[in-house]
Amino acid sequence: MPQALPRLYTDLAGWYLLLTAPEEYGEEAAFYWGCFASTATGPLTTLLELGAGSGAMASHYKQQVTPTLTDISADMLALSRTVNPELEHIQGDMRTLRLGRHFDAVFAHDAVMYLLTEDALRETIVTAHTHLRPDGVAVFAPDCVLETFRPQTDTGGNDGDGRALRYLEWVHDPDPSDTTFVADYTYVYREGDGVPVCEQDRHTEGLFSREVWLRLLDEVGFDATIRPLVHREV
Repeated sequence: MPQALPRLYTDLAGWYLLLTAPEEYGEEAAFYWGCFASTATGPLTTLLELGAGSGAMASHYKQQVTPTLTDISADMLALSRTVNPELEHIQGDMRTLRLGRHFDAVFAHDAVMYLLTEDALRETIVTAHTHLRPDGVAVFAPDCVLETFRPQTDTGGNDGDGRALRYLEWVHDPDPSDTTFVADYTYVYREGDGVPVCEQDRHTEGLFSREVWLRLLDEVGFDATIRPLVHREV
């Protein structure tokens, strides 16, 4: 992960749920829970999520399992506690986290995109393996891999109670020879009828091939397969 977290996870974290609301994660949460359920050979009662962020994913799958949510950002954990007040929250870096206990499942969603080197990716895979019971299941869900990366732009946002946010996301790769790309965000947000405020935020993210992912998973001790997520057409 970069030394300094993006502003979306620090001083702008209070606006995160207007960027992507928890209800927007339902389709993905159902898909990933299906990966766990169809692969598990034992019970699925406890789950460790690495990089849980706002807790939006957990707000869906917590109906099936008891999650423990971890994140490097105290601000995001505070936000998740408003979404999932009944769940256990622990601050920690997914590369080095050691809780001294085992879980039936480990989940790492798009927070893995902030792992910028193979070493950091390996460390996180080791964390997952260390916390799994012997026949447990881990799911890693990067937004993209090298083979599927495409430069793109996106817009969105939501209205809240007396406040609103809109964003522009610009994804590009300034140096295709390295293992990172950049997502530049412009946020425009407003409190009540006040004048909109504009902020910028750069997210540097990791980009690895399927071969790298599978090799590292194999070296750490996982028997890995790939299941592409295909979104429903709307």
